[in-house]
Amino acid sequence: MTNPYEILEINRTATDDEIKKAYRELAKKYHPDNFKDNPLADLATEKMKLINEAYESIQKERSGSSGGARDYYNNSGYSKFPRIRELIAVKRFSEAEIMLEAVNQNSRSAEWFYLKGVLLNERGWYFDAQKNFEEAYKAEPGNQEYRDAIYHMKNKQNNFYTSGGYTAARQNSGCSACDICAGLLCADCLCSLAGCC
Repeated sequence: MTNPYEILEINRTATDDEIKKAYRELAKKYHPDNFKDNPLADLATEKMKLINEAYESIQKERSGSSGGARDYYNNSGYSKFPRIRELIAVKRFSEAEIMLEAVNQNSRSAEWFYLKGVLLNERGWYFDAQKNFEEAYKAEPGNQEYRDAIYHMKNKQNNFYTSGGYTAARQNSGCSACDICAGLLCADCLCSLAGCC
């Protein structure tokens, strides 16, 4: 790889904050979403990949890590996305998502789908999260981490439905969209009868 500092367009003497700032600016600039239906999409994806690798390389260098077991192993074995896992662990979901989305479609493994599911789950998009967890599990049915994720999602669904689901949520809130709609319908009828409309 070329000099990671050159890729991030910073000096070797840059502070950690300056490195993060440079990374975020470049990641925002070259994010694949900015190049949809654009002939430069593949080039932007490659650039994003270089930016991610450069940032990871600098982080490892500064932490004194040589890329050993701490960086590349998780509770299910070898990880292709150690930096994304680190970002998720410290709740830096936007950065993790930028790095995840920069992964080429052909390189999206079971672990990619699992991590995407984790991010979707954190955002409250449970249905999409479950679909991604299932995709990960389908690709690697022996993986305990993926199996646990599906189990937790199903458990969350069961708790929602057994505790009354939407009905209980509506009863506890005191007002629902149905109540508002019914109220507007009644007001419209009364207005028509009174001749004020």
